[in-house]
Amino acid sequence: MNLNELNAIARKMVAPGKGILAADESTGTIKKRFDKIGVENTEDNRRDYREMMFRTEVAMKDHISGVILFDETIRQKAKDGTPLVKLIEAAGSVPGIKVDAGAKPLAGAPGEVVTEGLDGLRERFQDYHKLGARFAKWRAVIDISADIPTYNCINANAQALARYAALAQENGIVPIVEPEVLMDGDHTIERCEQVTTWVLKEVFQQLYFAGVALEGIVLKPNMIVPGKKCAKQNSVEDVAKATVKVLKDCVPSAVPGIAFLSGGQSDEEATAHLDAINRIGGLPWNVTFSYGRALQAAPQAAWSGKADNYAKGQAAFAHRALMNSQAALGKWSKANEKAA
Repeated sequence: MNLNELNAIARKMVAPGKGILAADESTGTIKKRFDKIGVENTEDNRRDYREMMFRTEVAMKDHISGVILFDETIRQKAKDGTPLVKLIEAAGSVPGIKVDAGAKPLAGAPGEVVTEGLDGLRERFQDYHKLGARFAKWRAVIDISADIPTYNCINANAQALARYAALAQENGIVPIVEPEVLMDGDHTIERCEQVTTWVLKEVFQQLYFAGVALEGIVLKPNMIVPGKKCAKQNSVEDVAKATVKVLKDCVPSAVPGIAFLSGGQSDEEATAHLDAINRIGGLPWNVTFSYGRALQAAPQAAWSGKADNYAKGQAAFAHRALMNSQAALGKWSKANEKAA
């Protein structure tokens, strides 16, 4: 493990005013997105859609620091034969790869899941490194209800995240460590704060036990938000204050940066919350975005699988990338949003 190299990659991933495009939807997940816009879920359509984003020059060069890819995408070539990885590199972004095998039911723990995919991961990392990946992503999923999460679920997922992160670093790949406390349900913002604190404390404990160098990771946590079905939906300022409090309580300053997931928030909500967090300031880490749907919903709708809409799709993607870039600097406003 060359920690200086890992640290340099991690810092590039969270560079000021830049963030990460999560384009790592599985074939099944992107089918759901395509169904909504009436696009057939073929390999060519998946490639064309992603190529459209990767060729959006201003967005990729100025606002996107890295792209998380799916196994199919990291091996794909653009229409003109250029590997998609090369398009990302040419824009100055870092190619990354999703490596987990998804969340599966946790034995003996009704309603809880554990992320699988550790078997053969060392060899897969070696393959992905040759294909150009310099960072990876593994997502743990923690749900909240009256009786969960349990310590068993939090511990199992934290250990898996730590083992994945250690294997990534061993192979010259920066691990994105993603423990997501879901915003489904009717829990309050206070309950989200309590559970997220518990999860992050356990994750950093397990990273320590596994010998993971914090200078060579990027953390991808949820924001502290109430459940979607909660009667009280807190203000943007409430969310920002609660999120900063938890991060300061739980995240060591050795971590180069934090790239939030959007986790089911609307495009503008995710942007507004990120902006408010950065406006608080005084944080020891660079704080940015690692958004999937919050960057892609607009370009998907604008493109709708039609070649004639290519420029519209690129314009929509460029706009969302710009808005989130401003939020990562604490310089976004609703006026900027409307100006477009």
